[in-house]
Amino acid sequence: MKTTVEISAGLLEEARALAAREGVTLRGLIERGLHRVIQEAAAGPAFKLRRASFKGKGRQPGFADASWEQVRDAAYRGRGA
Repeated sequence: MKTTVEISAGLLEEARALAAREGVTLRGLIERGLHRVIQEAAAGPAFKLRRASFKGKGRQPGFADASWEQVRDAAYRGRGA
């Protein structure tokens, strides 16, 4: 099926150069790109991590200036670590 699409001159030049480097037709390159876009859309939205923070005022007073190692050691103290 034939159709007409308008794309920017710069994008067309890049596409033609890429098609030439890969030894494919411009049509093949465009079809490959469309297939990728359709597959991505069918896959659904990207994973988004839910917000899991809580209201608080930061670290406890004894750990306000503690390093990660100090916090970790305190968390595992008495647990055989």
